Amino acid sequence: MKTLSIIGLIFALLACSAASFSQNQELQRRTRQRPSETVSADKTPVLSERAKIKNELASKAPEHIAWLREMYRNIDLEKDNNAALYFPVKPIGDRMNLFTVIFKLLADNKIDAYNYLYDGREVFNDAQKLNFEEMVLKRFGILYEKQGSGDNVRYIVNDGDIPSNEALMYQIKEGSYFDAATGMYKSQVTAICPMLVRTDYNGGNVETTAVCWIPYENLRPYLSRAMIMTSDYNNTLTYSMDDFFTKGMYHGDIIKTVNMRDLSLVQQVGDDPERLKLAQDSIENQLKTFRENLWIKPDTTTTQVEVKSGKKVTATRTTASKPAKQEKASSASSSPTRSVRRTR
Repeated sequence: MKTLSIIGLIFALLACSAASFSQNQELQRRTRQRPSETVSADKTPVLSERAKIKNELASKAPEHIAWLREMYRNIDLEKDNNAALYFPVKPIGDRMNLFTVIFKLLADNKIDAYNYLYDGREVFNDAQKLNFEEMVLKRFGILYEKQGSGDNVRYIVNDGDIPSNEALMYQIKEGSYFDAATGMYKSQVTAICPMLVRTDYNGGNVETTAVCWIPYENLRPYLSRAMIMTSDYNNTLTYSMDDFFTKGMYHGDIIKTVNMRDLSLVQQVGDDPERLKLAQDSIENQLKTFRENLWIKPDTTTTQVEVKSGKKVTATRTTASKPAKQEKASSASSSPTRSVRRTR
């Protein structure tokens, strides 16, 4: 009986420890959120005025850009580096993937989106503003309920009807720039476009369709509050979706750079995969070389030093560049000046 009571006590302590751990995890998750943050009925945050002002300041472009390179990338969510944006496919509590966040913001009329033009360009003006009902809900056959009208219109869509499982790809516009005033080199996402990958089961064809272009500055304040899991070995929600983009944690293939003729890489080098890969690697190397050449690195010399024990260890010594030696005077009669000390 005494043994059974001890075993029961052990199980009770284990249960209390598990409950305490889950409570601590929930507390940590809540403390990562903004104190002033409120959440709407569809789990999307409602921004405070302070958050809006902060986002406007963060969205301002530097005033002294001395160098700029803009390009478009395809983000494939089936690759491990990008999978954090895809899961969970269906919302779990207040956790949702990137497409579900974007879809709910558009359905609630919280952000503006713009049409994806035939050549893939993004034009952010009123003429190209997206009609969410016509160009998304009806176009992709999504069941919905409409509430309100005008600027107060909202579309109610069940989580199971949001085609987040088909959002397997994103196209982003990325800018790399050097700010001469601060001496800072930075790459940042300026626009994002969800793309749905749908399979025609009758014909077996796979069709990729662009949904719309969204200025990243419109998404930033919401993505900064959407926490994601980035590792299978550490299950804490340590990064936000905004961190994922601003820290460059994604991997994307370059499909186009901004150029005078407005040509994509395929139009420039053809459909050959090898030539396309060479062109992409060339651009990546150009960016890397430019970034490395911005700062002067000290010269380092690696030598092997023999210690008393007889073992050789590698030592790295940093040396500054020495000034050029002055040429000797050509006159043979010249001699160094001596200090003469008088004696009595």
